[in-house]
Amino acid sequence: MLPASYYQFATKLAHSSGDIIRSYYGKGVSVDRKRDDSPVTVADREAESRMRDLIRIAFPSHGIIGEELGNENPHAEFVWLLDPIDGTHSFVAGIPLFGTLIALLQEGQPVLGVIHQPILQEMVIGDGQVTKLNGKPVHMRASDDLSKALMLCTYATARVEKHQNGAGFDKLMRSVAQFRTWGDAYGYLMLATGRADVMVDPIMNPWDVAPLRPIIEGAGGKITNWQGKSVVGANSVVASNPLLHGKIVQILNETEG
Repeated sequence: MLPASYYQFATKLAHSSGDIIRSYYGKGVSVDRKRDDSPVTVADREAESRMRDLIRIAFPSHGIIGEELGNENPHAEFVWLLDPIDGTHSFVAGIPLFGTLIALLQEGQPVLGVIHQPILQEMVIGDGQVTKLNGKPVHMRASDDLSKALMLCTYATARVEKHQNGAGFDKLMRSVAQFRTWGDAYGYLMLATGRADVMVDPIMNPWDVAPLRPIIEGAGGKITNWQGKSVVGANSVVASNPLLHGKIVQILNETEG
């Protein structure tokens, strides 16, 4: 188990970045485009810069991998992964379906994860054993009935077909009670706190994936890549409770015929 100071510091990172994000929320910030055509704002950059400054002061030997500002000492024993605003489209539109993602890796393995929604002031922090929402333990829903499940995904079918098995995804959508694109970081917060049953994403970045395993597993869930293999280093995610997970992976990878 990590020292309590690491949990306290991760919380400090989230709150410090959240102060910056709130100051820009709903203010009509301009949007720039990165090389991969994804959006970025001044809030993304300033929030990540603030977190980096805090890490350098508190843990100068630790590495940093950030979505907006690159890598520093990425092969250190402890490395912080930062995504200041996961769901920038929602942030710009004034919709609170986004969040700050923070992970701490030890020897390449995620040992601590944070999702912070600074507008709703909800923060989950997990270490693979326990996940807490604003300090109180939370758990995944335990239903084994896929036909009653609420499934979330950041992207709809067209994006899924570009990266994964579209036919399997379509079948999964038909197998659940409800499907919503309440995605990005906040979708996983909903999952870990028992407000949804399934979350799938066909394409992800390292800073998006790393915080999720400690959070989902700490809430009693199971998380893998799209094919049911380890999520560490993966570029896709399937997360649910253990009762549903095998069924979901099987459907997602079924082929027609």
